[in-house]
Amino acid sequence: MLLLAVAALLVLSALLVWSATTHRVDLTGGDSTAFLRKQLVNIAIGLVLMVGVTVIDHRWVRLAAPAVYLAAIGGLVLVLTMGSTINGSQSWLRLGGLSIQPSEFAKFAVIVGMALVLAERAQGRREVSVRSADVLLMLGVAAVPSALILAQPDLGTMLVLGATTFGVVAVSGAGRRWLLGLVLGAVAVAATAVSAGVLKAYQVDRFLAFIDPTLDPRGAGYNVEQARIAIGNGGVFGQGLFNGSQTVAGFVPEQQTDFIFTVAGEELGLLGGALIIALLGVVIWRALVIARRAEDVFGRVCAAGIACWFGFQAFQNIGMCLGIMPVTGVPLPFVSYGGSSLFAGLLAVGLLQNIHQRSQRRTYASALAERRVLVRS
Repeated sequence: MLLLAVAALLVLSALLVWSATTHRVDLTGGDSTAFLRKQLVNIAIGLVLMVGVTVIDHRWVRLAAPAVYLAAIGGLVLVLTMGSTINGSQSWLRLGGLSIQPSEFAKFAVIVGMALVLAERAQGRREVSVRSADVLLMLGVAAVPSALILAQPDLGTMLVLGATTFGVVAVSGAGRRWLLGLVLGAVAVAATAVSAGVLKAYQVDRFLAFIDPTLDPRGAGYNVEQARIAIGNGGVFGQGLFNGSQTVAGFVPEQQTDFIFTVAGEELGLLGGALIIALLGVVIWRALVIARRAEDVFGRVCAAGIACWFGFQAFQNIGMCLGIMPVTGVPLPFVSYGGSSLFAGLLAVGLLQNIHQRSQRRTYASALAERRVLVRS
């Protein structure tokens, strides 16, 4: 079910990206299928990565966790020293004709890193008593990439990473005082970032526009206003694929990436938007089921962390399209155009499948052992 849901989202991604760009000569240079071909290549590469993580021995997954984490940190450092600035955030590395966003891979790396810390404490047991030192070590794993991402500044990724970290700490079994402390700490960091001028003026304007979209309808509030109009145009059944009036006219900025959900809302209507939400719900549900069935702490925490990551990022993306969350520029998992987000998401799906297969093998081995005992008796 997990793979079927992801496959359906990838098909919708190709169609919606194609629809969002086919009429945009300013983006495609007259080649109406340019973005479609690029997205299909991204999907193909992502699926290869997913299969690779799925079939690898689980012992190598744990051994590779530190290397994955250090690679993500290295990428974030390179971004700050030689990265490209797009939409006010220095978040991209250009390698030849490729653009890579290391912060997308940092989400995956932080989950794996925090899970490894807790797993080393567990020492093979399914349940482990989490001490303050363990929580501090997990927070330390998350703090380094968080600081580097905040320095870009990439507020959207920072929010997703913060919510994911909170979810991992919660599922680890940490006490309530730690959860309350994380919430209060997040509020304090946000207040400090605003007062110290870490956030840029356009980011502050986005939050003000979220509070009052009519404050600057042609500036900070323009994206939200046009997104809501596009989704409202769709009604129940939509205007038809490739026929959305707002989409054809190109009124919604960054529609193939951050605002891809507006294409679904306008052209596929309420039913199409609900289908995407339902498919994402299936992915999150299956991740939680895999977490519950996992036989080891590393697998359980990884799967639960991935569920938190996908869940909050989807809520943030769809919420900003509907005007119930501020515009922060995060992609919709498995649907938005782009390679980095898609690669990181499919790597996570591969890890979920790896954890699931390991649990199945253990269940089968236990059942076979019981059968042998019964036969002998």
